[in-house]
Amino acid sequence: MNKVELDYVVAGELSKKEWYLIVANHLSWLDIILLTDFAAGKIPAPKFFLKKELIWLPFVGLGAWALDMPFMQRYSKAFLQKNPHLEGKDIETTKKSCEKFRQLPTTVINFVEGNRFTLEKRKLKHSPFENLLPPKAGGIAFTLATMGELFTSVLDITIMYPDTQGSPMIAMLGGRLNKVVMRINVHPVTDEIIGDYFNDKKFKQGFQSWLNLVWQNKDKLITHLKGAN
Repeated sequence: MNKVELDYVVAGELSKKEWYLIVANHLSWLDIILLTDFAAGKIPAPKFFLKKELIWLPFVGLGAWALDMPFMQRYSKAFLQKNPHLEGKDIETTKKSCEKFRQLPTTVINFVEGNRFTLEKRKLKHSPFENLLPPKAGGIAFTLATMGELFTSVLDITIMYPDTQGSPMIAMLGGRLNKVVMRINVHPVTDEIIGDYFNDKKFKQGFQSWLNLVWQNKDKLITHLKGAN
């Protein structure tokens, strides 16, 4: 509907025959469409981990099932305190649901901020970052604990809409979206980021430090790109 300049730069090699975990900042619902479009012909089609309860949500659950999205089973700390015999069963159950992905290269998307970035949310959450919300480590740690041995690489993707004011999705629908910037860094999956985040305090601290460093570098990159555009 509008001519959009796509400024995409990939630092590393990509393949449709590998397994990837995408870690991206989140600005708009349009991010999902752009990531899916970017993946086409380069890497396996992206999927999302969804809470198991969503399978019962009308239309959404059926659509996610039809698209072969992986469903995860998560137990809260309060639940496990009452049912200690189920500790670790959530990861075990989710791993079983992901067995099919061992035979078929897969890409999983994780928006670790947990929400779309706005200046208001940044202030509300007291974010230490200029351009990002604080990353939530639990979801990505769970994903890596479940499928970590399958992933070939982590794709650290930074998304920007440098010439857009307000909602990028509304701008796109209204023919006012002019430019999309995307930077993709390919990182190897190492043993240092696969472990028991919820019960191993040492691993949890190390994992949070790793993710915070990724976010610090992403924040600096966005600031640099803003100055260049």
